[in-house]
Amino acid sequence: MRYAHTNIIAYDWKKLVSFYTDVFKCSLKPPVRDQSGEWLAKGTGVANAALQGAHLLLPGHGENGPTLEIYQYSEVLDQPKLKPNHRGLGHLAFEVDNVHEVLRKMVQHGGASHGDIIEKEVPGVGWLTFTYARDPEGNLIELQSWK
Repeated sequence: MRYAHTNIIAYDWKKLVSFYTDVFKCSLKPPVRDQSGEWLAKGTGVANAALQGAHLLLPGHGENGPTLEIYQYSEVLDQPKLKPNHRGLGHLAFEVDNVHEVLRKMVQHGGASHGDIIEKEVPGVGWLTFTYARDPEGNLIELQSWK
């Protein structure tokens, strides 16, 4: 058994793919998906399901590592912007060399800051620098650096 992927449903899958490739050095894992049909509707439980999107290889895991799957359905339903303490899946986390630098890059590419940058010693683990931010569609991302 192995972990396969995490999915994000987007309003604009191409824009979100560009964000994750530009900011986090994810890379496209072909093929680009364009899927529809009764099999997809039955499997997802979404009537008349049709989607487009792509899988992105995550940095640090190689060609066979888990992917970030970014899809856009023909009909995307809105939801309120999630907060870190909402129940369910909360955020994606990226370990980075410099939290300040990556946050700046996120903002330059359409993302937004969500919390303060915090530095804290975690006894027995190390020195943590972290913050929460949002991608261009509002999904939460934790940026963390350990020393």
